[in-house]
Amino acid sequence: MTSRRARTTTLVAVGIASLGLILAGCAGGGGGGGEGTATLEMQTGLGATDPTLAVLKDITKTCTPANTKIDLVPMTNTYEADMKTRMASGDLPDIWSTHGWSLLRYSSFLEPLNTQPWAKNFNKALAPAMENKDGQFFALPINTDVSGILYNKDTLQKAGVDPSTLTTWDAFTAALGKLKAAGVTPISSSSKDSWMAGNVADFMASGAFTDADLQQFTDGTFSESGYTTMLDEVQKWAKAGDFNPDFSSITMDEIGRGLGKGDVGFVFVQNSLANTALEQNPDAKLGFMPIPAFTGSPYFVGGEGTAYGTWNKGKHKKQALAYLACLAEPDNLGKLAKALGSIPGLTDATTDMGALQDSYESVVEPGTYPLHPYFDRVYLPNGMWDTMVTTTGAVISGQSQPKAATAQMTQQFTSLFTK
Repeated sequence: MTSRRARTTTLVAVGIASLGLILAGCAGGGGGGGEGTATLEMQTGLGATDPTLAVLKDITKTCTPANTKIDLVPMTNTYEADMKTRMASGDLPDIWSTHGWSLLRYSSFLEPLNTQPWAKNFNKALAPAMENKDGQFFALPINTDVSGILYNKDTLQKAGVDPSTLTTWDAFTAALGKLKAAGVTPISSSSKDSWMAGNVADFMASGAFTDADLQQFTDGTFSESGYTTMLDEVQKWAKAGDFNPDFSSITMDEIGRGLGKGDVGFVFVQNSLANTALEQNPDAKLGFMPIPAFTGSPYFVGGEGTAYGTWNKGKHKKQALAYLACLAEPDNLGKLAKALGSIPGLTDATTDMGALQDSYESVVEPGTYPLHPYFDRVYLPNGMWDTMVTTTGAVISGQSQPKAATAQMTQQFTSLFTK
């Protein structure tokens, strides 16, 4: 199996830093295409209603190489499973979103990009997650993912909650009580867009283990105590009614709209959801905060965010590389990173996080808090994400107990680790 090792970097380094939508080729920065007309399939990794997809559509109009069409395919709920099937069959898109796995899962199928003209601007904060031992990386990083707990500033202020003081889970839990008393949903998540439930565990697990525990994962043993402790906290919130009552039916877009309206206090989610919230309420004041830790200090999670690689055996690799080079231009990359609510993945693009800029400047840019990798990407075998999602959702919905959910994770970990 692919080896995994701990990857933690400080945010000082970070601071350096289908709908079948077919777009006809335009004269743009993408450069020339091949002979004839080539149609490239691009799996965007963006939902059909994601505001970032609209930005990508506009940029693609000027980035499509001559004699080329780009088919921008929105993400489905089965994206990860679909990509695994396509890897097994050897039938891959020309370009696809690597969703955090450009190195560990997809690198053998992707063209190395470290020799591209724009590669000199690669944000080295991403190196632990995206580069191999030879210094190769395999996807254009649109943004450097720095995620915490997203919140509505006005909602918290009205409930008497100061996010800067929520440095422990006890303090965070007390804040949930204040929000509930104020008539607000303290935490919103979903088992319909089920990855959102998985985020709760994935965000929290990155600070639930000692270094010795993490070494156990690397060596092939699931460290149960920290995981159970984390799920105990989740169950405490669920029993107190701190999660949204429509957990089983709500969608991510609805959660974003609720955050914008001020009906929701906190969401464990990447910053891109802020754009959906702002569509609901352009005047919404939003922020994101470090994640409290069970061991150690508060932290952010992240690394590789939205990134695009090109198939190393694709028939239209020249056009695909030209298209990526156009996306990498500072103005284009800056627009995409802003739409994602994050820092650009290349250092020559300007950081503009829009409504989240204040949080970036106050809690990210100073480099006070470490950036931990997403737990599942480093410490869990390939195939564990779905189990993390379902077991966390079962604890939130009351269908499972923390120890039983942990036992299920242990069983799956042991089964998959040796494969």
